[in-house]
Amino acid sequence: MEVPETPEAQEPIVLLLNNHIKHNMVKIYSTPSCAYCKTLKDYLTKNNIEFANIDVSKDEKELDKMIKDSGQMGVPVVDIDGEIITGFDKQKIDALLKIGT
Repeated sequence: MEVPETPEAQEPIVLLLNNHIKHNMVKIYSTPSCAYCKTLKDYLTKNNIEFANIDVSKDEKELDKMIKDSGQMGVPVVDIDGEIITGFDKQKIDALLKIGT
């Protein structure tokens, strides 16, 4: 897909992506340098779980939301249909996503 060059032309794409992120069941708040974030994303991908990756190092609004929702400043933070998990807590993630059952 070709990305439009002007901000005005990109607006519908940005709105579509934001809508997708808001309604995605699994959201991962992460940073590019976080090893646990990479491990978590690899684990979900291996188990065919779709997720929205939110890079809080580039999005201050999402960082503020993550801190408000989780009470944590560290990543990863996982939001599974409104259930907040701090860190890569495999047991909780498996239970909520019914992995291995």
